[in-house]
Amino acid sequence: MESANQDINLNSPNKGLLADAMTDVPVDNAARSAAPEGLTLAEEEELRSELAKVEEEIGTLRQVLAAKERHCGELKRKLGLTPLDGLKQNLSKSWHDVQVSNAYVKTSEKLGEWNDKVTQSDFYKKTQETLSQAGQKTSAALSNVGSVISRKLGDMRNSATFKSFEDRVGTIKSRVVGSRENSTDSLHSPSGAGDKPPQDNAPF
Repeated sequence: MESANQDINLNSPNKGLLADAMTDVPVDNAARSAAPEGLTLAEEEELRSELAKVEEEIGTLRQVLAAKERHCGELKRKLGLTPLDGLKQNLSKSWHDVQVSNAYVKTSEKLGEWNDKVTQSDFYKKTQETLSQAGQKTSAALSNVGSVISRKLGDMRNSATFKSFEDRVGTIKSRVVGSRENSTDSLHSPSGAGDKPPQDNAPF
């Protein structure tokens, strides 16, 4: 701060150095950037004029575009179209554009060629045969397991233990069914009380 104050001080011996240095710089060129090499002043002025016109046209086009977008929004609102409908339409159009693009077509063709090469390769054929054989062996093994289980169940049903168990279940079933039938008969008898005589309902 002291050095700055010394430079500003009118009694300082350096008071005129800054002003003398500023007099060598032209005022007009200080505000504008230096002209590119190879351009004359006339060419530079012409380019600057054209740039100003183009920027003015861009501003006008932006205003026109904003007005068109507002008008488009009003029409969509009157038609009942929501932003979601517009998004769907844009996505559908974008996907269609992708599908018809050269990159997509070439990629699809390449994938098709690779698929053909893979399916025609010896490695793919051997792998497919191995998987097919493994599937057949698995099916045969499962079939054998099923037949063994069926045979074991048949042997078990023909065994004395199973028949004895089946006889016991049949005996229990017949007893349950018989007792149920007896109780049903007693409920349907005319007296409503089985073999018991009707009670005398004489008053005391």
